[in-house]
Amino acid sequence: MFSGIIQEVGKVKRISEYSGFAVFEIFCPKIAVDINQGDSVSVNGVCLTAEKVSSDTFQASLSVQTQRETNLGKIRVENCVNLEGSLKMGDKIGGHFLTGHIDFMTKLKSLNKRGGSILLSFEVPRTFEKYVVNRGSIGVDGISLTIAELRGNEVQIFLIPFTIENSNLKHKKSGDILNIEVDILAKYVEKNLSNLRF
Repeated sequence: MFSGIIQEVGKVKRISEYSGFAVFEIFCPKIAVDINQGDSVSVNGVCLTAEKVSSDTFQASLSVQTQRETNLGKIRVENCVNLEGSLKMGDKIGGHFLTGHIDFMTKLKSLNKRGGSILLSFEVPRTFEKYVVNRGSIGVDGISLTIAELRGNEVQIFLIPFTIENSNLKHKKSGDILNIEVDILAKYVEKNLSNLRF
């Protein structure tokens, strides 16, 4: 479980293949010291297992499904990725609960300055619109963000400069692929309400 507060922007140092898996070696000197073998790490919002850990890197394997269903399948050496270690009991929840299971990918529609803020927008598939609400939370490449406005199936989010500078968003441009995770609480509410008998 994660909270969507990025702890470090890591860099993919090496990508290799082993038994059908893509193996990422990620350079992250800030958080590597706190990662142990077997720990879960959010990489662009995807929950991966740290298999080998050194003082400044960790390695994780990506299945064919993970490569196909997340933007990690398009990552190349030297690309930057958002990183967050898993929550511990007693940690502050600075964002909202994220599971590290991506619901869908979508293209970044815009990332433009508007007044003193930066407007990020993307479209949500029709099947996921019901989980997205004004002022609600959503995970974008592992970042916990607040939806400012909905225009049909287009999500608009206002970003502060701190978020841009402390995530991989500073490297993004229109057309880039984003990993999106909707609020898990909305799914639980939907399931429980659907089981009610009136």
